[in-house]
Amino acid sequence: MTTMPAVPATPLSRELVLSTARAQLERDEASQLSLRAVARELGVTAPALYAYVEDKGELLAAVAAEHFELLVERFEAITETEPLDRIRAVSRAYVDHALESPGLFHLMFRYPPSPTTEVDAFPPATRAFEVASEATADAVAQGLMAVDDVTMACMTMWAAMHGVAEVLLMGFGFDDEAADRLVESTIDTVIAGHVNPLAR
Repeated sequence: MTTMPAVPATPLSRELVLSTARAQLERDEASQLSLRAVARELGVTAPALYAYVEDKGELLAAVAAEHFELLVERFEAITETEPLDRIRAVSRAYVDHALESPGLFHLMFRYPPSPTTEVDAFPPATRAFEVASEATADAVAQGLMAVDDVTMACMTMWAAMHGVAEVLLMGFGFDDEAADRLVESTIDTVIAGHVNPLAR
């Protein structure tokens, strides 16, 4: 006898499908997510999800977009007004975002930002990059950084902090104090490489 899925306790909606997928991604990597697994958790058949998402690809992109939006909210909640302090705060917020939800963090960068108009980009990712870059642009405008290419300076900081996040996610036996020192050392090194010596 065929066993039918249980009737879901909560009516299906796009928000419920996304939140269920997000919870699964927080437990596992994106490669392990399937519409069948999401449907099973919701107590429905996989075809029932097609009323809310086109396919697995669209589901993953929607969850990634949500997580980029949460990152932007983190950036916009930063209260530091001095540009170099904001660069530090944005950098820390980025690493915190990665460490809190590693599965979602790795999903986000299936959809990278693009700082140039010539390259197709994932708009939520590009928005996050733009908001994160504002502090560096302000630092350059105020003469605190001696750089000719603001975009490259922003990319350098992003690359550095993305690397820190990945190292911390890999483990290496870092306790909280060692992790904090790594974050601070990386931020200090990148800022020192860009700072205008006349502004010291």
